[in-house]
Amino acid sequence: MGARKAIRAEKLKAEKKQKAIAIMRDCPTSPRKMRLVADIIRGVEINKALGILRYSKKEASIRLEKLLKSAIANWEAKNEGERLEDVTLCVKEITVDCGRMLKRIQPAPQGRAHRIRKRSNHVTIVVDKMVTAENK
Repeated sequence: MGARKAIRAEKLKAEKKQKAIAIMRDCPTSPRKMRLVADIIRGVEINKALGILRYSKKEASIRLEKLLKSAIANWEAKNEGERLEDVTLCVKEITVDCGRMLKRIQPAPQGRAHRIRKRSNHVTIVVDKMVTAENK
């Protein structure tokens, strides 16, 4: 029983070594706006994803481009023996979660007040080798 666990642990360790993760917390953009951009690059090869983000008009794309570059740098740090040009990396996972919400009040007519919710989000990008039919 112990041998199986050891083999499984080694397999998980090898898989984890190939993945690179970058996390951005408390980004002052609403999660809905960030998800619009994140959905475009999910599962896309990294050079194509960087091109999409570079020429997108959305403000969230600027922050995601910086985060994607960070994930690529993390992959390079984990895999020192491999060159980035030889491997095809892709955006394996990208998740956008709600962050904290700042609640502000704006004056409204007739002595009323409207609540303004300034939303933020947390983004996690996982970069991994692209799985093709040959690799399977």
